[in-house]
Amino acid sequence: MCPTGGTLADVKRADDRWDSPPREVGPCSWAFPDPTEADETELVAVGGDLEPATLIAAYRGGLFPMPLERRRIGWMSPDPRGIIPLDALKVSRSLRQSMRRYEVTVNTSFESVMRSCADPGRPHGWINKEFISAFTRLHDLGWAHSIETRTPSGELVGGLYGVRIGGFFAGESMFSTERDASKVALVVLVERMRESGMELLDVQWLTPHLASLGAIAIPRDDYLARLSRATMPGQS
Repeated sequence: MCPTGGTLADVKRADDRWDSPPREVGPCSWAFPDPTEADETELVAVGGDLEPATLIAAYRGGLFPMPLERRRIGWMSPDPRGIIPLDALKVSRSLRQSMRRYEVTVNTSFESVMRSCADPGRPHGWINKEFISAFTRLHDLGWAHSIETRTPSGELVGGLYGVRIGGFFAGESMFSTERDASKVALVVLVERMRESGMELLDVQWLTPHLASLGAIAIPRDDYLARLSRATMPGQS
């Protein structure tokens, strides 16, 4: 069941960066290997940096960064790749009820969302201070975005963040401290993408939680073809 109208009216505050052209980041200093060269751990390359030009070049090429030991950076290319088709998001009746309990804001608390996603008390945490600094810089340049879920009093209780390039959004992480708060942020993200004519929502790996929301796994070659179309010049 895909989302229907009405959700976007519940977005209380948003800045103008969602549909505004991001600032140029210049050329990348690194040459990434072909993403199909990933090893059995889905790692393509090790090294480089988290400069804006590096990150944007990596996402355009089908890669995303993960921290490794000794403060090294790994560049990943899963096969298969997890995506959420924008017309296939599953919104349950209970989730629709939850959507009425929260308010949603867009791009108003990016760093706070990242820090909540990086909470060391969460299992499988991987976001470190270098990643927070790097992606906050991308946000300041207009490439990275956050969706925040709040209580009526304004308390931040859930959200997500990721990187947008044209018609493509790379969902990086989400968090929730109250029931369905991250799912509400996801519903609003999908509706924002649909309203903007976007095409591809990347969630990296398929998990049971994401599958319950409509995520599917597709072959790497299929993903790269969709990515190329979604990031072509002139796309939304």
